[in-house]
Amino acid sequence: MRKDLLPGEQVIVETRQQARMLVLPALAFILLPALAAYACAWIVKGGPQRLLPAVVTGAWTPWLLGLCLAIAAVILCGYSLRRALTWRSIRYTLTSRRIIARFGMLRRGDWQVSLAAVRSVGVRQGLLQRMLRSGNISLDTGHPGETVLKNVPEVRKFRSFILDAMDDLPDGEIFEADVLTDFSDEALPWELREGGRDER
Repeated sequence: MRKDLLPGEQVIVETRQQARMLVLPALAFILLPALAAYACAWIVKGGPQRLLPAVVTGAWTPWLLGLCLAIAAVILCGYSLRRALTWRSIRYTLTSRRIIARFGMLRRGDWQVSLAAVRSVGVRQGLLQRMLRSGNISLDTGHPGETVLKNVPEVRKFRSFILDAMDDLPDGEIFEADVLTDFSDEALPWELREGGRDER
């Protein structure tokens, strides 16, 4: 992140989404191997043969074990691991000049909002989010649609950091471009002078 900063820009806070989205994947990660181990033990002890003696024979045991382990692996990789990687790939960064959201691991994406462009900062919280002190921060930039940071932990504190950073911005300074400081007629380019270029 340091190499992406503009001259004079400082990181104020960097965070990920609130970790509540990992509760169910973590439970699945704990319970699924236990259930798979129980199912494998049941298969080895001849459970399927007693349940369906006319259909299942002892030759089916390796196939049933492989199927059981494959189902557990697919669920763990497709659900638990995927959710964990998704959570880890989303990062919100507040600097002294911008708010940056980065997401994705294989396909990376990001968006940035200049603090100078933000008109208002809103917070929305559901019941569970209020209990966990997380929430969604919406940024009004005057453009159509809202820019939203979802599931921000300690959402009210993060909003106060944003407001403090907005208050600390220098008045009227533009960061991404050079600013003309001498507005005398001779200092301006021909295209910007009143009346344009004199005809000769």
